[in-house]
Amino acid sequence: MRKASKERNTKETEIFISLNLDGDGKCEIDTKIGFLDHMFTLLAVHSGFDLKIKAMGDLEVDNHHTVEDIGIVFGEVLKEALGDKKGIKRYGTFFLPHDDVLARVSLDLGGRGYLVYDSPFTCERIGHFETETLEDFLYAFASNSRINLNIKMLDKGNNHHMAEAIFKALGRALKEAVTVEGDKVPSSKGVL
Repeated sequence: MRKASKERNTKETEIFISLNLDGDGKCEIDTKIGFLDHMFTLLAVHSGFDLKIKAMGDLEVDNHHTVEDIGIVFGEVLKEALGDKKGIKRYGTFFLPHDDVLARVSLDLGGRGYLVYDSPFTCERIGHFETETLEDFLYAFASNSRINLNIKMLDKGNNHHMAEAIFKALGRALKEAVTVEGDKVPSSKGVL
């Protein structure tokens, strides 16, 4: 089974995440940020990953430390769960319409962390979630999982719908990329 779990404790946050890439979408999410819990539930369901997240952070300050540290740990857990990456498809792309919006997420599990992000939100918050922290999460996730992540909102609209489309499409693109289709490392270098 391709699974991993990690814990990260700092003066600002306490984060625990466990991930099973070969699950069936079961999740237990408790970040203390309701909208973020909803987003990770969507990601788990659409990726088929079993995902558990328990987070405590200095939310009296703002969301930033909690959201970014979840990104760090989620990236580390994905990287560990992938192991040597033998046989995976490596690449994933998904276009996801959600009512008035259309998101595209493309990614490469090739071992080089990079984020390209184009999804301008027009409000500061969705519930208690600070929308500017979504880019912080994605950057931390891409850097720590060492994936190339490209996210573009092709049709913009309702901010809630935009965030949902990103997390659902991310789940679907990850599901595609981690799918095992052979027994070789998908790289001309022989290593990812």
